[in-house]
Amino acid sequence: QVQLVESGGGLVQAGDSLKLSCAVSGRTFSGLGWFRRAAGKEREFVAATTWTGDRTHFADSVEGRFNVSRDNAMNTLYLQMTNLKPEDTAVYYCAASKFYNPSFVALQRRYDYWGQGTQVTVSS
Repeated sequence: QVQLVESGGGLVQAGDSLKLSCAVSGRTFSGLGWFRRAAGKEREFVAATTWTGDRTHFADSVEGRFNVSRDNAMNTLYLQMTNLKPEDTAVYYCAASKFYNPSFVALQRRYDYWGQGTQVTVSS
């Protein structure tokens, strides 16, 4: 049974850092991604990487502030967030795809499995 379980969310102040984790179990995947949904908005792409971590992709809004990585031994995906802003407040979801195509990493329909989400709140 495939499971993606996020953790690490919380309440922080603007400028702080936070690291999210996503434990992946049940099978291996070619692509892994992070998405977020702010209150009243559509879910949007944040970052993505390959199962081996050799390629990464970021939304313009987080480029230079967020980093995505994975620990192959632990089957865990990470999202390191720095210089957080109030507009980063959202529920963050990890997602896994059986196939990796760099042209489609931001498309939600390309992901086969999703975690339950973890809340990140950034106060000003």
